[in-house]
Amino acid sequence: MDIIKTIDMQQLYEERLGRYQAAIALEPTDRMPLAMGSNCFSEVYSGASIQEVTYDPERWLQVEMAFSRDYPEVDVARAYRIWPPLWDVLDLKTYRAPGRDLPPCSQVQFVEEEYMKNDEYNLLIENPGQFMLERVLPRIFGEMSKDSARSHFAFLKAGLAQGILKDQMRSIGTQLQTQCGIPGPYMGAFRAPFDVLADGLRGLKGSLLDTYRQGDKVLEACDVLVTIAARGALANADPLKRLPIFNPLHKACFMSPKQFDTYFWPSYKKLLEIIIGSGYKVRAYLEGDWSKHWHHFLELPKGTVLCDIDNQSDIFQAKAEIGHHQCISGGIQDSMLILGTPQEITARTKLLCETVGKDGGFLINGGCSIPYDTKPENFKAMVEGVMKYGWYDKSIKHKPKQMPPVKNEIPGLGPQGMITPWEIKKAELGGVLGDEQLIRNPWERIEAMAYNWVCSWH
Repeated sequence: MDIIKTIDMQQLYEERLGRYQAAIALEPTDRMPLAMGSNCFSEVYSGASIQEVTYDPERWLQVEMAFSRDYPEVDVARAYRIWPPLWDVLDLKTYRAPGRDLPPCSQVQFVEEEYMKNDEYNLLIENPGQFMLERVLPRIFGEMSKDSARSHFAFLKAGLAQGILKDQMRSIGTQLQTQCGIPGPYMGAFRAPFDVLADGLRGLKGSLLDTYRQGDKVLEACDVLVTIAARGALANADPLKRLPIFNPLHKACFMSPKQFDTYFWPSYKKLLEIIIGSGYKVRAYLEGDWSKHWHHFLELPKGTVLCDIDNQSDIFQAKAEIGHHQCISGGIQDSMLILGTPQEITARTKLLCETVGKDGGFLINGGCSIPYDTKPENFKAMVEGVMKYGWYDKSIKHKPKQMPPVKNEIPGLGPQGMITPWEIKKAELGGVLGDEQLIRNPWERIEAMAYNWVCSWH
């Protein structure tokens, strides 16, 4: 019986994954996928607090599995992304966590400050890893202000915590696949270079002022951050290239078209071309109003970016302007999910299926997510609406796409950054007596992992 169940779950997993992949690629599907990237509602659907599902992976898995059983029509589960114990061992200052410094049912909050000073651009540009270690991390890791023994021990604990987190994510993904037949919406993540600068380094105010006062340095920094962001994304992406890589976009909605075209898009496009050129799709959260900027996605290969459209934008405009070239997601206002009625949700879902979703390439969703405080009856109405009005061709049988060929060289990807390159270590050893590659390869692999981890905190 267990073997039969496992086979059934694998078939269901492949069907759901294939449906999701086909929609992103603008290929025919049997029906519209139900594939919310951030289904926040599922995390508290069973009555668990946000503290429970972020601090306790087992509790989160229980909630996600219960949700999947109650809503078998949903094609992907929310990806597990954060684990505050990793922040706690470092005394990370950039986030507030539920149950720690926020009420248990609060969402995680980002603390934006100028963690990089306006006269430090050259340090970032010339040696990003050293800059992070010597300037930024001491400002955002409270444990680095303690005595040296405690600080060193905190870094050891952080490395161990990172390994625990990786194991937890792998276990959760495997259990959701084998026991529920459900894939995640993405694996791995990256931010646009300007967002890296404006989120965790200079802040929105500092970065926008810099575009006027030292715009050339902003552009140089963004170019340097392209390779760092790309390598970090690819290191944590799905090795089988089945799932897209997550890309939240934060600051573009505050920029004029001229600012965006000058400071945001050039480096962001380079980064997207590296990711896409390596064989991956991208799931991009166009947070805020992107209507003046989203035409740029027409410059990228067709069917390579799934664009989640936020509530501030018009889903019908998005369909008309980019929906023929990239898959889009959204269409139901968060306010309707939270305050509306099932009848209103059903009517809206029917309208979206018959218009925006008429020819495929569309996923019904809230504004980049299903809110935590969505009424259960409204979510149910949305699901039932898609299952009633979202069918295209029931004769289509979905299977996952074949993995694209592995590329030895990825176009546009710069060299891996390192703090201590092998040649320096080799000189310190006074040379090696045996096979150099047997020593060099693991050295450089671990060095790269550590470098990417250090640079992931900006």
